[in-house]
Amino acid sequence: MIVQTQIEQKLNNGLVLTYSEVINESHMHNVPADSESHFKLVLVANEFDGLSLVARHKLIYKILGDELKSGVHALALHTYTEAEWQKKQETAPESPPCHGGSK
Repeated sequence: MIVQTQIEQKLNNGLVLTYSEVINESHMHNVPADSESHFKLVLVANEFDGLSLVARHKLIYKILGDELKSGVHALALHTYTEAEWQKKQETAPESPPCHGGSK
């Protein structure tokens, strides 16, 4: 859980989050056991207000640049303002099954 903890700390230091969930989904992919390579991030921050989805994602990529260069293969990003999160009834979509591996 070293990478997951780093991600959580960097996000909390880089954004004012009203809700955050960092889920290691590596087990859903064709990677060795206990991998930390695929993550789903559900983030709610008023800082996202007025930003396009691309701008929100760029902000997250900037915060997690080191992790993306050193082993994190994929991020499923679900970024919401507080109002968007409430409208979605505080739920993010489920991740689809992996089609790139043998699992």
